[in-house]
Amino acid sequence: MPRYQLRFTAQQVDELHRHLFPGDGNEAVALVLCGRRDAEDTHILCAHKILVIPHDKCHERGPLRVHWPTEVGRPIYDEAMRKHMAVLKIHSHPGYYRQFSEVDDESDSRLFGSLHGWTDDGMPHASAVMLPNKEMFARVVTAAVRFVPVDRILVAGDDISFFDYDPPHRTVAAKDLRTAQAFGEKTVGLLNSLRVGVVGCSGTGSWVIEQLARLGVGELILVDPDVVEHKNLNRIVNSTLADAEKKAPKVQALKAAIETMGTCTKVTARQENLFNLGVLRELATCDVLFGCMDSVDGRDLLNRLATFYDIPYFDLGVRMDADGRGSVDVACGSVHYLLPGGSSLLSRGVYTPDALRAATLRRTNPKQFESELAEGYIKGAKVDSPAVISVNGLCATLAVNNLLARLHPFRIEPNGEIRHQWFDLVNGIFGFGAGAGPCRALQKYAGRGDMDPFLDCHLG
Repeated sequence: MPRYQLRFTAQQVDELHRHLFPGDGNEAVALVLCGRRDAEDTHILCAHKILVIPHDKCHERGPLRVHWPTEVGRPIYDEAMRKHMAVLKIHSHPGYYRQFSEVDDESDSRLFGSLHGWTDDGMPHASAVMLPNKEMFARVVTAAVRFVPVDRILVAGDDISFFDYDPPHRTVAAKDLRTAQAFGEKTVGLLNSLRVGVVGCSGTGSWVIEQLARLGVGELILVDPDVVEHKNLNRIVNSTLADAEKKAPKVQALKAAIETMGTCTKVTARQENLFNLGVLRELATCDVLFGCMDSVDGRDLLNRLATFYDIPYFDLGVRMDADGRGSVDVACGSVHYLLPGGSSLLSRGVYTPDALRAATLRRTNPKQFESELAEGYIKGAKVDSPAVISVNGLCATLAVNNLLARLHPFRIEPNGEIRHQWFDLVNGIFGFGAGAGPCRALQKYAGRGDMDPFLDCHLG
């Protein structure tokens, strides 16, 4: 049986909370259209569109029950049927009752029994309860109208929150003791339960992977198509001369290194390009994503994937400009934290539409790219630049600590004010900011989930 997960953005949770708790102590209800990630071992529902049921439309609203006309959800039911999406019913328990009641069982049986006949695709729908403190619990309702607990609810916000059906409680192992002394047993248990995807396993990526493994992250999915070369040995953590001599895949070299650590981190190594449908589908099951790539089109695609599947995404970038004779003009880096439905790398100005077009053309039609480059239609195409392990390591450390601060908030400034961090080592500057407003191009796709074409784009 697959594990079930439900995902929201923090903005969606805030909207639902305002409606479900109007201040009168009575239950309220809303419907949510959800995208899906239907994987072999995991079925994920991603909140996409909210339909609140007006309080004055309900037949009854009391402290222990809400009775509402289910026909008002017709627009959501129709869209779910057309697009093979899921319907989530969510209601409130103002009295902090932390389980589904018999009244809830009867209501869900009637609603979802009819809904499964409506959508007729055999895929599960879901029911959830929100408490006054925004805590949630949920269950899926199968085609046979059987209730199965949702294992994990993820809220992707400036603080990353998880509500687990069976929270990870266990004795802290010796390897995690020092981390627990800093962040507590709860955070260590959460780290042990995370599935994290890292795309790009070279300079910054290898540093991120090293730190996540030693922090005790439960599972890592590593993606990189390249092999270790001699020129990489100055910056890929845990790479060896033997790896370079035999041209070992970077992902396999790092997997082997992690397996010798004794941290019990499970590693899936994918020696693939990100523009691979199987890789993207696997990354969509991750709780958190790190992008450690130079390519503009790769960063754009990972940003898109995180949006479709409501995944918190950390993007890392390092730039060094030098004259080759020891003079360094630029040594800087940045970490962007991106929320589904919020700003994107494009809306933040990390790259331009022209740069994205050029990168895509270079990947999909190299001859045309070289022709346009020679004719001057493409400007500023990236070439190999210097890379130094200390600069890469600093950027990666900022990113991993950024994740920790969102799982276990400890910063003086609110996390919402630190969505972008950067450093300039030449001028001695470290800074942070809140980023830009929502990306108009991507906002509509937040939580859309599986569709054809995948991610609504051409991957070739």
